[in-house]
Amino acid sequence: MAGILFIISAPSGSGKSTLVNEVRRLVQGLEFSISYTTRQPRGSEENGKEYWFTTKPEFERMISAGEFLEYATVFGKNYYGTAMSALDDARTHGHDLLLDIDVQGALQVMKKVPEAVSIFILPPSPQILEKRLRNRSQAEGVTDEGVIEARLSQARTELKHLSDYKYALVNDVLDQAASEMRAIVLKARGENGETFVLAASCETMAHSERLDAALASFGLG
Repeated sequence: MAGILFIISAPSGSGKSTLVNEVRRLVQGLEFSISYTTRQPRGSEENGKEYWFTTKPEFERMISAGEFLEYATVFGKNYYGTAMSALDDARTHGHDLLLDIDVQGALQVMKKVPEAVSIFILPPSPQILEKRLRNRSQAEGVTDEGVIEARLSQARTELKHLSDYKYALVNDVLDQAASEMRAIVLKARGENGETFVLAASCETMAHSERLDAALASFGLG
């Protein structure tokens, strides 16, 4: 069953990219959607690899032409969006599509594609999220306290939408989180047995102990 759309959302610094890359190594036939953005490349980022980097006028032309499945303005500054052609291309190649988007975009896509499988990835605590954000900032050679605080605040706001997602994963141990996401993908493809049980335990409504602990650390739950 090709053409399944997996929506992946997570606060910035949650380790989403590493987790998604590991799942793609474990599961065949998963195509990763490359988003468009008007922000400048960071560090070693390459056009067509992490993002399609474009200009604001070109992005707005694509909006007017109806070329986006979803798009949003992040922090009131830069546009991010997913081209409609991404899902069509995946289906043409007999693949499923992983869509890495923020909550704003995810909610748009859920309305347009209600059968999509939505997954929210959480950091285990705000303290660990802050540590990851600082480590990433240092690696990029820029530590901006204002940006770090904004992202921590944004994470709490995004977590309030957790109930809109079918699944939730706590990314504390990479191997465990990757096994859980793999199980979710295989369940969506129709597999049963142990895979089905593991995936079901990750449903947001199941309120696993790890999920509830993570939410409590952010003052939610």
